[in-house]
Amino acid sequence: MTLPFGQLPENLEAIQRMSSAEWKALLKGDAVQARQWIQAAARLGHAEAQVVLGQWLLDGQGGPRDMAQALQWFLKAADQQHAMGLNMAGRCYENAWGTEADPAKAVSFFEKAAGLGLDAGLYNHANQLAAGKGTAQDHHKALALYSKAARLGHVKSLTKVGRYLEDGIVVEKNLPMALDFYRLGAEDGDFRGQFSYAGMLAAEGKDEEALHWLHKVRETATPAYLAEAGRLLQDSPNEAYRNVGLNMLALAAKRQTQG
Repeated sequence: MTLPFGQLPENLEAIQRMSSAEWKALLKGDAVQARQWIQAAARLGHAEAQVVLGQWLLDGQGGPRDMAQALQWFLKAADQQHAMGLNMAGRCYENAWGTEADPAKAVSFFEKAAGLGLDAGLYNHANQLAAGKGTAQDHHKALALYSKAARLGHVKSLTKVGRYLEDGIVVEKNLPMALDFYRLGAEDGDFRGQFSYAGMLAAEGKDEEALHWLHKVRETATPAYLAEAGRLLQDSPNEAYRNVGLNMLALAAKRQTQG
């Protein structure tokens, strides 16, 4: 298989003939070369390349970060009704990446991505509805969207459904079912699911299992979440949980310092 690094793409037809294996190899190759090639493909109007280029510009992969340019490429893909392009445009307006925050615009893009069946779009639209951010708060609709995304295998949505079931928000409280959703989220690597699952296990007196999942949280959680979880655990009457909490706080501080 010959990858198209030797020369930049000249037309959409050549790009569209590429197999998924060739795309994967391209993205795993030299990042600087790959970014140049993806940029050329994006300029030719290839929606998938536009989304990839936008993500690489956000992350600074293969070249400098440029959030404003990232948003422009996501918008170009969104104009072609590319589901992830719509979703990522929404993320930019949600988080002020390359633009001022605009919750209402974020909701509009998330809703369109959700309408195309994208699990991340369903999840992000549900988040806005649950928080009442950029739209009226609607927990019934949020739960319906989380549930739909969860059925598609979206890991974070599994945890969100578990929260609704644990707290009895717009549905009857169902702790055994909540435990199952948290377990699924935890096993698939969602740190929020791992923390919630550990909490329910601890409530059942299953301290060894709970501590196992709390240690997992530390592997992938964001510094902000580690700090939040650490503050909750540091006041536990159980010494083992207190120690985990203190460790999380220290780890959060270290990761925040490292940037």
